[in-house]
Amino acid sequence: MSDFSAHSYPADNYQDLLNWLISEGAESWAEKLPDAIEKGLSFSRYGDLPDWLEVIDTAPTVQPSVCNFEASVNIGDPSDLDSDQRQALSDVLTGLMPWRKGPFDIFGVHLDAEWRSDMKWNRIIDKVSSLNGRNIIDIGCGNGYYMLRMLGQGAKRLVGVDPSPRFVVQFDLLKKLIGTQIPAHILPIRAEQLPTGVPLFDTAFSMGVLYHRREPQSHLKEISEVLKPGGEFILETLIIEGDAGDCLVPENRYAQMRNVWSIPSLRTLTDWVGQAGYEKIEVLDINRTTTEEQRRTPWMQFQSLGDFLDPQDSSKTVEGYPAPIRAAIRATRP
Repeated sequence: MSDFSAHSYPADNYQDLLNWLISEGAESWAEKLPDAIEKGLSFSRYGDLPDWLEVIDTAPTVQPSVCNFEASVNIGDPSDLDSDQRQALSDVLTGLMPWRKGPFDIFGVHLDAEWRSDMKWNRIIDKVSSLNGRNIIDIGCGNGYYMLRMLGQGAKRLVGVDPSPRFVVQFDLLKKLIGTQIPAHILPIRAEQLPTGVPLFDTAFSMGVLYHRREPQSHLKEISEVLKPGGEFILETLIIEGDAGDCLVPENRYAQMRNVWSIPSLRTLTDWVGQAGYEKIEVLDINRTTTEEQRRTPWMQFQSLGDFLDPQDSSKTVEGYPAPIRAAIRATRP
């Protein structure tokens, strides 16, 4: 098995995951992952990475008196830190901005991210099968907010997939602040790099990814390759109102996003899922995204949803397309 070079992310961050893959009979994946991780977290490719790692090193090392991920993501109590440690924590969290998903309550600091991800989570969690004791993969996991919520539901093993180095670093900071090893890692790869024929997971989540893929059917099939037979697939994505076969293909950008390739109607979406081989397809939720759920905050100071909607008609994007509506569906791999 190859090792990581001195010019990339610390190798031991992933050793627990590699050991688990080998124990599950996925030696071929364990052999290939170190090279993929090294490329995804290369210092030469991502020049900010060394600075972010230095930021993590300055985080206070304090065992939190409480960690609760079931009702929220709560790490530590304000009384766990003295004033110097509290300032160091604030500096670390600020140094890794912007924070896109959250919120987090960390030793009394309320980190109000751009997305109120707790709202999406609360809409679906009671409608999916129990996560207790399950191995779960989260495609497009961001900074791992949902993975921690899954851990709060009793998940056994969590693997996130997201190519953004900043999200990987943010999650590793959260793990450091938790203070004990948790069975969760984020791989800096794309879903296209997932292995074929390695059905390790009982549940797969893909939330906010499908519309970023040029070939959405490929994404659906990639996920089925890592799901066990009978495994549950939770898909959350943008939709438009319309009938079977309807699909919006933006000419350039959609809500100022460059890489939105297609947005299907709900019926088209469920047809795609069925054509990819899934069964027992069920709609869990349909929700129009509002500026209560996605907005600019002190922890994410760039443009957000309010800047992407038509100021004269909030039912449209600035490009004139229908404003974001999101659907969550559940399906089963045969």
